[in-house]
Amino acid sequence: MPRILAALAAGLLFGLGLIVSGMVNPEKVLGFLDVAGDWDPSLAFVMAAAIPVAALGFRLGGRMKAPICGIAFTPPARRQVDARLLGGAALFGIGWGLAGFCPGPALASLGFGDWQVLVFVVAMLGGMGLYHLTVGAGRGGASGTGQAVARPG
Repeated sequence: MPRILAALAAGLLFGLGLIVSGMVNPEKVLGFLDVAGDWDPSLAFVMAAAIPVAALGFRLGGRMKAPICGIAFTPPARRQVDARLLGGAALFGIGWGLAGFCPGPALASLGFGDWQVLVFVVAMLGGMGLYHLTVGAGRGGASGTGQAVARPG
């Protein structure tokens, strides 16, 4: 039960951050991505504020033997930059640029009841399912994570 409550609290905090920052507004996101036109740099400040927070989290997590709400850390199985990673990043960026949504803000936006968000989320879930059926099933899922490890210490 504590793990579920921690996940709920983290999800609520993340969703609140997305709403406050404007990341759930596709026009704001598309304005940020439109560097050749009417560029809106405000989301750069959101990213600039997130980097030190994430860096602190990675630094503190690197000193821990195990996660607070888990048994062990699960490092990525692959660390190299390859065509698969670059292709996935390109597809993500193209989708973000066309729709103004990425998965987190889209899920947070579902609560606003906008039918376009629902269409995006259904298409996103369909794409995830198609990936799993065609490519991901033979690779142990989309995350490609390795075995869970407990850090010595």
